[in-house]
Amino acid sequence: MTRTSGLSPTREGLLHDRWDGSQQKFHDDAYRSSGESDRRLDELEIHDDRPKQGIFATWARRLFGRYQTAERNYKDRKDTGRGSLAGKLKARGYCSRYKICFITTGALLALFLIASGSGVFWVYKTAPKDGQSPPWYPSPRGGTVKSWEESYKKAAVMVQKMTLVEKVNVTSGTGWSQDLCVGNTAPANGVGFPALCLQDGPLGLRFVDHSSAFPAGITVGATWNKDLMYRKGKAHGLEAKLKGVNILLGPAMGPLGRMPAGGRNWEGFGPDPVLQAVAASEEIKGIQESGVIATAKHIVANEQEHFRQSFEWGLPNALSSNLDDRTLHELYLWPFAESVRAGVGSVMCSYNLVNNSYACGNSKLMNGILKDELGFQGFVQSDWLAQRSGVASALAGLDMTMPGDGLLWADGKSLFGPRLTEAALNGSLPLERLNDMATRVVAAWYQLKQDNQTQWPPPPPEGKGGPNFSSFTDDKIGLIHPGSDDKTKAEVNKFIDVQGKGNNSHGLLAKQIASEGTVLVKNEGGILPLSKKGSSKKRDPAAKYRVAIFGEDAGPGDGPNACPDRSCNQGTLGSGWGSGAADFPYLITPLEALQSAFDSDSVEITPLLSNDIPVKASSSLLHDQDLCIVFVNSDGGEGFESWNGVRGDRNDLFPQKGGDQLVQKVARGCGKGKSDTIVVVHAVGPVVLERWIDLPNLKAVLLANLPGQESGNALADVLFGEVDASGRLPYTVGKSLSDYGPGGQIMYYPNGVVPQQDFTERLYIDYRHFDKHDITPRYEFGFGLSYTTFEFSNLSLTERKPKSALPARRLDPQAAPPTFPTDLPDPSTALFPPNFRKLKGRIYPYISSTSDITPGKYPYPKGYDQVQPPSPAGGAEGGNPDLYTAHLSVKISLKNTGSRQGKQVVQVYVSFPEGVVDASTGDKIDFPVRQLRGFEKIELEASKSQDIEIELTRKDFSYWSRGLGNWVMPTEGKFNISIGASSRDLPVSAQW
Repeated sequence: MTRTSGLSPTREGLLHDRWDGSQQKFHDDAYRSSGESDRRLDELEIHDDRPKQGIFATWARRLFGRYQTAERNYKDRKDTGRGSLAGKLKARGYCSRYKICFITTGALLALFLIASGSGVFWVYKTAPKDGQSPPWYPSPRGGTVKSWEESYKKAAVMVQKMTLVEKVNVTSGTGWSQDLCVGNTAPANGVGFPALCLQDGPLGLRFVDHSSAFPAGITVGATWNKDLMYRKGKAHGLEAKLKGVNILLGPAMGPLGRMPAGGRNWEGFGPDPVLQAVAASEEIKGIQESGVIATAKHIVANEQEHFRQSFEWGLPNALSSNLDDRTLHELYLWPFAESVRAGVGSVMCSYNLVNNSYACGNSKLMNGILKDELGFQGFVQSDWLAQRSGVASALAGLDMTMPGDGLLWADGKSLFGPRLTEAALNGSLPLERLNDMATRVVAAWYQLKQDNQTQWPPPPPEGKGGPNFSSFTDDKIGLIHPGSDDKTKAEVNKFIDVQGKGNNSHGLLAKQIASEGTVLVKNEGGILPLSKKGSSKKRDPAAKYRVAIFGEDAGPGDGPNACPDRSCNQGTLGSGWGSGAADFPYLITPLEALQSAFDSDSVEITPLLSNDIPVKASSSLLHDQDLCIVFVNSDGGEGFESWNGVRGDRNDLFPQKGGDQLVQKVARGCGKGKSDTIVVVHAVGPVVLERWIDLPNLKAVLLANLPGQESGNALADVLFGEVDASGRLPYTVGKSLSDYGPGGQIMYYPNGVVPQQDFTERLYIDYRHFDKHDITPRYEFGFGLSYTTFEFSNLSLTERKPKSALPARRLDPQAAPPTFPTDLPDPSTALFPPNFRKLKGRIYPYISSTSDITPGKYPYPKGYDQVQPPSPAGGAEGGNPDLYTAHLSVKISLKNTGSRQGKQVVQVYVSFPEGVVDASTGDKIDFPVRQLRGFEKIELEASKSQDIEIELTRKDFSYWSRGLGNWVMPTEGKFNISIGASSRDLPVSAQW
């Protein structure tokens, strides 16, 4: 994804210079990029010399303000439910946003540009600026590590037998809604390789019946429980397998969570790279042990929804996330490294530009970092329509395009497909690269043992396998190619229940995750846990204990699946919205669970499922209560949908729909100000609580995150003490949005035709920012209360290996990548077969005429002929194996000093020595005050103790050196190792 006013065809030019038509010329100009700079990424100095105000910013604010109003007027959600074919064909939301975006933007932009004398097409002929992402070629071939060797041998045998068009079929999607899954490839029938089904997402299976809606990633992160992370992945993968899904599009670890209002932060596990990495790798292990290929997404730095994608917001280019090499490695890349180390089979590249090069066409990112340095052996797939070039993206390391369409949504004009065939035949794309692309896909299939036809029967007509659901209808009988002109129908939904039964019910697992992901942050006077029989402390001793439940978030609303992809905030909030959401098989509301849990013989429950309390209710309902429980929430999601002016990214961090006012009114009026109030918050991320957190009668607050289908039951378990309150914050709760610093703010208005977002805060996000600037949060990262108490003691450090500056020399490849003949077939073998029926909009690998094949000199990207040296930080999956060598053993004793069983998270933080200077550059290295480097969740009975050992690795004690392009461990000075219950509650420490 790249950038410059010059429209040279070099780095990201389209596959074929002669794609005829004025529309194609328009796309060529819009997306053809200049060559990559020879400047090193690690030498990039982020700076911003753009004016902060001026005519463009003023125009942008006016335009997007009008767009917001027009969009709200345009949307009609009632006809876009999952059961509607039209609605599901628009499921990712692009159609509605495109229409209103082009109507609004086109008119206003034309007026603006004509008035400014620059011409209406100026904006579309301005490419991203050049020079921030260096070239890295050629793309490393897969098959270099021992654990994948057998899979690559098998894949090589199969790929060698494939025809050219079969190789293209394996690497190209068939087009949006052309088959039953959200992503589909075509088969290579001649060698027995099946069509593959790719399906969202990280929370549950999107558009799939009789499957689970698990707690969201942010809730999984809040458990800090590695076993639950693994088990969630295992159950999720099993459901995918039983539904015929080959490739699960999750887990998400990008966005990391740089900005607390980021729309998709909830899909991941929190803004700390170690917490995110551990959770992601555990889920990947679970998913892939079920036999399904997991997808680590989205690489990288796709941290906000505004302007994330070309044209989705009316601009011809996506936003560029500009960050230096050290920040990339130590924050945003860290979870991907651990995912690759866990053996992940697929990685998805993101929509945005990275240092002004589209992520799905960034050779430094995909070739240099992912495939060389991190030793990734699987295949790289694009996010849906994130590919913005053809040959150039293949050369840069993209292996599979999804969903197969080209520059515009569902246009049927793939940048791979027949263009890839042409490119191979005319010599533009080396056959060696196409062979590697296909081999990586097939090797991942073998690696997960999907060749086992007992476990994975082939799809019809050869067998009864493949997807047993349709993403595009709820009917049993439906179209088999719903996005095409083919009216053939078959049984597309077999309604197979994959949620488990009895003790293996996935609902039980979902409830445990949701309960352990609920964070108790305030509990004055030990008001929690509640008694199911109420309390003797009541206004009328002769009456039942009176409990009132307030807030729309406590109830069912219009049902959990009322809006497409959960894209509205109504009823209780169990999920954010977008492609990461799933259909709820059911949703237990808090009201339902509390009514069931309280003893009706002694407790009287009065619900008011509204955020507005009528004046009459203030006296007749509110004033007569012994206890008030208030539910508020804050929603957000993916940028292709919007709700009530929230266009993916939240507009602020306050509770939505008047939540603050509801809490204030209830807390001040409950029992005429003499009864206690408890607040429960469901949210996609941090919520500012300052408007009511210190009210006198507000005794308890629980941050329940996004609990999924078992929401109410999980909450009741915590409220009544059936389980300990053991969730811990996976993010910092600040006192204001501004507390998170300039780097924590969403860019709501574009600052240029190619919006530029500079990560000038570098390593200092979330708690690292708060610590650096000595800002007191409301609740710190890692914080959470328990119903018991714990004591840390007896910290001891044991050196496993002495300090040394650099890791061991990079290992030689453990296996040899397969090689193939490079003779090109006769172009006639790639022609459409005689009497072949073409379906409208479907992507095929065939060419229409051999006259389209015109061999010639292709303008390869700058630096393409310069072979890059292997990274010294590489050598195996996840990087140099020596990075994961244990250097220090940390032992600590934990004692439960309370009166009941409970769980505590032992958190290990490392502070680096002061005065470190990088010998290769002379730079003084700045470090965060402390960084999480390990954790374990421990359950203890009352008065019991346990010794815990956590090993810290070379990487835990290293920083990324821009001069050496390697991890460096400081050998002078002392590291401080701090242990405790949160990032600011660290009672024991020692030095190494």
